Amino acid sequence: MPLSARTAAFSRITALASRRSVHAAFAWLHANDRVLLEWQKELCAIPAPPFGEQARSEWMAARFQDAGLSDIEIDGLGNVLAFLPTPLLSPESTGPIVVVSAHLDTVFPAGTPLRPVVRTIDGRDRLEAPGASDNAAGVIGMLALAHALVHAKVDLPAALLFVGNVGEEGEGDLRGVRHLYNRRSLAGRIVAHIVLDGAGADSAVTQALGSRRYQVTITGPGGHSFTDAGTPNPITALASALAVLAATPLPEEPRTILNLGTIHGGTSVNSIPENATATIDARSTSTDELVRLEVALHRAVEDSVAQWNARATPAGKLRGLLKFSIETIGNRPAAQLAADSPILDAIRAVDRHLGLQSGMRLGSTDANIPISLGIPSVSVGAGGEGGGAHTLAEWYDPKDRELGLRRVLLLTLAMTEWAAEV
Repeated sequence: MPLSARTAAFSRITALASRRSVHAAFAWLHANDRVLLEWQKELCAIPAPPFGEQARSEWMAARFQDAGLSDIEIDGLGNVLAFLPTPLLSPESTGPIVVVSAHLDTVFPAGTPLRPVVRTIDGRDRLEAPGASDNAAGVIGMLALAHALVHAKVDLPAALLFVGNVGEEGEGDLRGVRHLYNRRSLAGRIVAHIVLDGAGADSAVTQALGSRRYQVTITGPGGHSFTDAGTPNPITALASALAVLAATPLPEEPRTILNLGTIHGGTSVNSIPENATATIDARSTSTDELVRLEVALHRAVEDSVAQWNARATPAGKLRGLLKFSIETIGNRPAAQLAADSPILDAIRAVDRHLGLQSGMRLGSTDANIPISLGIPSVSVGAGGEGGGAHTLAEWYDPKDRELGLRRVLLLTLAMTEWAAEV
């Protein structure tokens, strides 16, 4: 960014931070750290497995109402939407919208024991629970932002929409945010999007790591291991295909990975299986590399099935041949913010104002969708420190949460001002 633009962005943030209403919002954040931790503990006790977020959606809607937000809605997918009321905008406004979102779901399956506890370690409180940081920290950060803005009566020149969305983790495949951008009522109106995901205040995800996930299934007639010998074996064919796929060359740049995640099949050691299934995860910063790996997957499976069908005995062929299917179970687009994106200018200016380092990094988050659509978007932490993500031993320490939330608040205000000028 040219020096003049950098100076202008910093001056805007300095002016925002000096407003009396913004100081009042900061004061609310400072005074309610204990309250936020209690809300976080309450949230962690509510299960939100993939495709099972309803209880959290209902909790989120009630908390948005408590915060004083308006037009609260739980959509057909389970996303919870609420607007910040402001006298500067009429109820009939069709102008630009800035979105702040945080995903409600966790990676933990239904039935996972959820017993959140706050422990004092070395004089500091620490929340221990599955999902304590990812993404209870983001959800509570969003709720804190809403409370602070309403309490301080901060008037915004553009509409601010809060979204507690479903479907970010695993096979959720960003379905909540995809659904948001397919809403007719919001079409073309979202001009910036800030995603709150996990803890931290020292980085921002500005490059979307793309991923494609597949489920491969090979089926056959099966049979007895001895009397039906010569019948083509789905596990053998699947294993051969995966071995070939695993040997596919991967470039260091653009960074690309391939993971063979799960494999299932068969009923007993002395049975020729009737089916075998595997899941595969490909990730890259390059869409071209993801396409190349998809082609390699199809070729490996097709060739292996053809090879093992050809090797079946005449009696085995009479019993039936192998068939296969390849299903796409996840598709997250790869994309990157433009170097002159206004949200990049804003977050660098905010970090400079707060004395933070602007670490821009790669990640796979809800921001993949808006970034791929050309909408200025980042994914940032909501302050504090976390560890043990995606494990039962996950924890969250609210140390420096206030700093992280000040960062989010200033970034949000900066983007609403920019939105009003677009």
